[in-house]
Amino acid sequence: MLYRKVPKTGEELSILGFGAMRLPMIDGKTIDEEKAIAQIRECIDNGVNYVDTAWPYHGGQSEIIVGKALKEGYREKVVIADKLPQFLVESREQMDGILDEQLKRLEVDCIDYYLIHAVEGNSWDRCVELGVEDFLDKAIESGKIRYAGFSFHGIPADFKRIVDAYPWTFCQIQYNFLDTENQAGTSGLQYAASKDLAVMIMEPLRGGNLSAPTPPDGVQEIFDEAETSRAPVEWALRWVWDHPEVTVVLSGMNDDEHIRQNLAIASDAEAKSLTDAELAIVNKVAARYKELMQVPCTGCAYCMPCPVGVRIPGNFELFNSAHMFKDKAEHLKFQYAVFFSEEMAGEPAYASQCVECGQCEEHCPQHIAIPEQLKRVVDYFEQDDMQAKVNALVGKS
Repeated sequence: MLYRKVPKTGEELSILGFGAMRLPMIDGKTIDEEKAIAQIRECIDNGVNYVDTAWPYHGGQSEIIVGKALKEGYREKVVIADKLPQFLVESREQMDGILDEQLKRLEVDCIDYYLIHAVEGNSWDRCVELGVEDFLDKAIESGKIRYAGFSFHGIPADFKRIVDAYPWTFCQIQYNFLDTENQAGTSGLQYAASKDLAVMIMEPLRGGNLSAPTPPDGVQEIFDEAETSRAPVEWALRWVWDHPEVTVVLSGMNDDEHIRQNLAIASDAEAKSLTDAELAIVNKVAARYKELMQVPCTGCAYCMPCPVGVRIPGNFELFNSAHMFKDKAEHLKFQYAVFFSEEMAGEPAYASQCVECGQCEEHCPQHIAIPEQLKRVVDYFEQDDMQAKVNALVGKS
């Protein structure tokens, strides 16, 4: 495992962090607690010392699972990152109550790296009005948190003013080879580093879209131009770690093989190790992906829950996959019909159920026009007899 220093403190953090937003599930509904704890501990045993969770992850269960995983001596081996859900906060007093509850869930006395969760310009201004700076000052003074930071989902101009608004130790941004100009982007990464902030990276694989073992049409041919053969996931992660401004890259690891693969890559992914020719190949791949992807969804699920039951990220994932992996289009149409049916999902979860209430769009970090994009999903997937496909699977006539 390689480590990089937090500029303001000198603390060494593993370049790979464990993101506890997508823990392994049983039947898609319940966290597989035994497996999740084992995976977190495997990562720690192999040098990972940064574990990231948040209040809303898995409906509040993520913090509890992380707390359990860090028993039996594991707490002393890591730093914990957790987040204030500013989108739920209505008063200064509520901030204290949420932090105390998080400490209780995690079963710790202190959270090492504490972020204001998912801010952009307007939400940051609201946080300031509610007294978030006083909250952070007192939380640090009391020892309930060690360092303050924020995670960001807005535009570059707002990112820079938030960086300058408080003496942060770190920040967290979405960054991958498709998002160099989206949200904080490369300019934000460089600006934060110039202010001596550690920068933690989320969505390095764009919700897994950049790590498919069999890349979409035309992508593998570009990768094959490189002198060194690498899997798509290695190209994507190495590209992020190639930036010396990056401190930690978070990965939502919930598959044993993916964990082993990520750990192996993190053992030698030095900054500035990609050649100019290799960087040019990644740029070509990025251009090809942008031609193929229909909806820039990362699967973060901030748009959920939908009041009428649409599984928005799942709908977009299949829609994107059908366009990127055209040889699987018919199979994906079958999956769409079955996976989101009442028989499989417990209640219907199709795109056509959307009533255009706009609630999802308000919370989307990617600023996707979700109701409009769901109409495209309907046009693509719901032209055939979906119920016949469902009946075929469950054995109905």
